[in-house]
Parts: sequence; C-alpha cells; structure tokens
Amino acid sequence: MTINKKNYYYTHRVLFLVDILHIQDINSIYGYSNGNFIVEQTHQLFKNKIIHSIDNYLSSIDLCETFIKIKNIYTDVFSIKIYRKLDDRIILAIKNIITNSIKEYKYYMNGYGVSIPIDITIGCSQSDDNNLMTYAQKALSNAKNNYSEYSYFDPIFYRNELINLKIFNTIKDNIDKEKIEPFFQPIVCTKNEQINKYEALMRLKVSDGTILTPDVFLKKSKKYRLYSQLMFLMIDKVFYYVKNHKIHVSINLDYFDLINTQMQGFLLQRIKKDNIGSYITIEILESEKIHEFDLINRFIRELKEYGVKIAIDDFGSGFSNYEHILQLDVDFIKLDGSIVKRIDETIYYNLIKSIVGFCQQQNIKVVAEFIKDLKTYRYVKSLDICLVQGYYFGKPQPIGEIINHG
Repeated sequence: MTINKKNYYYTHRVLFLVDILHIQDINSIYGYSNGNFIVEQTHQLFKNKIIHSIDNYLSSIDLCETFIKIKNIYTDVFSIKIYRKLDDRIILAIKNIITNSIKEYKYYMNGYGVSIPIDITIGCSQSDDNNLMTYAQKALSNAKNNYSEYSYFDPIFYRNELINLKIFNTIKDNIDKEKIEPFFQPIVCTKNEQINKYEALMRLKVSDGTILTPDVFLKKSKKYRLYSQLMFLMIDKVFYYVKNHKIHVSINLDYFDLINTQMQGFLLQRIKKDNIGSYITIEILESEKIHEFDLINRFIRELKEYGVKIAIDDFGSGFSNYEHILQLDVDFIKLDGSIVKRIDETIYYNLIKSIVGFCQQQNIKVVAEFIKDLKTYRYVKSLDICLVQGYYFGKPQPIGEIINHG
C-alpha cells in the first residue's frame, strides 16, 4: 500500500520517465484536441490502473508501505517516482507493468469512432541524490536515440562523466600541443602476403605516457565539440607521413566529415599541394547515414581526379549496404568485423561468399578485417578475398616502427 510521502521523501528513489511517442503525428491527423485527449487518457490510466498494479506487485513481494507518485511533467511525458531502493529484477517488472498496461489500453479518438495504439519509450534510474531527474532523462534520451523501448541509466556513469573531465583536458592538451598521433595497421595482400597499405588510426597521448585509443575519447570529443579539431590535426600528420615516406594509407571519415565543406576544402587542397592522391584511400564510416548521395558523389569525383580511392567500412552490417555501394563510386569494401569473426559458421561463410561474388561482378575489391588467427585467414583466403587486416598480420604501430621495419 502507499504511505505518507514525508516518511520517504529524503530516501532512495526510483524514477521512470514515460514518453508518449509521435504525439505530433496524432495532433496533425486527429487534431490537437485528440492529442490532448491521448495525454488525458494516459494520465487516467496511470492514476486508475498502473499505480495500483505497481502497488499490488510490490505488496506481493513484501515491499509494502511504498510511496508512489505520478506526475505529468511535460505535455507528453509522465513520471513515476517510487520511494524505495529496488533491484534490477523488480525495476524491470515494473517497467513491464507500465508497458503492458499502455499497450493493452484502447485509446479512443473523439469524432472518429476509432481506437488507436500508442507507442512509448521509458527511461529509468534510481538514486538518493538530487540528480535523479538528470539520470532518468539521460536514460530516456539513450532509449530514444537507440530506438529502444526502454533504457536504464546507472548514476555511476554520470559520476564517471564528471571524473572524465580528465578526458576533456587530455583532448584539449593534444589539440593545443598537436600531440595527436596516427598509428598504422597493415593491410596485407593475400596473393603474396605483402603489405599493400596501412590504415591510419588516431591515438592521443596522456601526460603520463599512456596512449588512448578512439573508444576512450572519440565520442566524448564530439560531445565536447572538439572532434573536428582532432580530425584536422590527424589528417595533417597522416599526409605529412605519406608525403615524406611514400606509404599508402587509408583514412577513416564519417558522413559528417564528408559533407563538412571545410574538411572537403582541406583534403583537396592538401592532396593537390602534396601530390599524394594516389597514396590515399578514404574509408567511409557508417555509410547507412548517407542520404545526400549526389553531394557525396560530387566530392568523391573531385577526390578521384587526384587518384584517391574510396572504400566503405563495415560492409555487411546492414541490409541497405548493397544499395549504398551501387549509389557510390567505391573501389573497396571492408567486411564488417562481426561477420568475419564468425566466418567458420556456415551462414556467415555463405553471407561473405555472396558479398565477395557481388563485389567481383562490380569490380570492387574486398578487405576482410579482424583476422585474428591462421584459421580465420584460411577461411577468408578460400573465398578469394584479396586484402586482409588484423592482429594476425600486425597491430597498429607508430610511424617510427613502420619505417624502421620497412
């Protein structure tokens, strides 16, 4: 049962944020009055059913005397605050009560004689501090960004974000002192097992000598709006090494790099000035995000005028990839590592085989990465894949080690 709020007001709380999705679509189709009616029906559903279902569930597991508060905090967002510390299993059960209650409810549209379903997204967190709403909002944002029905945010990650101001300072220090350094991983030809080219991978240096990989800093650099500065410095160093050591190099650029007019101008100007186009391959990351193919192809044509090659990274991770390479003038595709790792399974072997056959018909070369051992390499080689990359052939190394061993 519920008890007086004052007894639990300063204790541990669990907060669910329930967001009614696409309310604007309902407004535009059925009118704003029906959009408001959806919100009102949801409010009544929470008050008359959901709160009692949660209360009954908590009582059934001997968590009586729990105060539960429901509030319509935004037009289409409701909060459910439970004044008690709960474990993951119980939180998930309450999430299911909320979700199932709303899915089963018939939402009526005044004046149309129909009932419609609605979709929701739920974010949840729990804490005994004053940042609970922030945590739950992060959970809701994560769920919506990942097109997920539900997400839980652990406050420890928020505290880590504060701690990771060290990452911000490291990024800024690398930019200010131009300490960013590309490491180079070999890409090997399967016919002669000689190095064909290298993939340039960004690394940052910490003051204590530690080398940071992109999984530590790249997403945060975008959050801090420092990503572009990192990329300009990275490419500048890569081009310097290419010009001076005449090594063939692949550089990773995402869709937003490719449509960045400053980045486009910088790439073309440097490639032309240093006369290094024939040494450069541009790997397009996350090609599924591309929707302005004419714009991208225009830039690709400009690059190719200087001998630059184009690759699509992580091919095979989505069903739309085939359409993308038909719409882009590419020279290489790199197989997604997640399917290469499982090449010894028949279904993935056949998938890769079909991709290779398609690319051969289109005169596109295939690169298989994540080659970790001889077994994986033999599978890949049996499919006539021409280029391979992975720890079996070499880890990313600084330019000094590449040149000394060259």
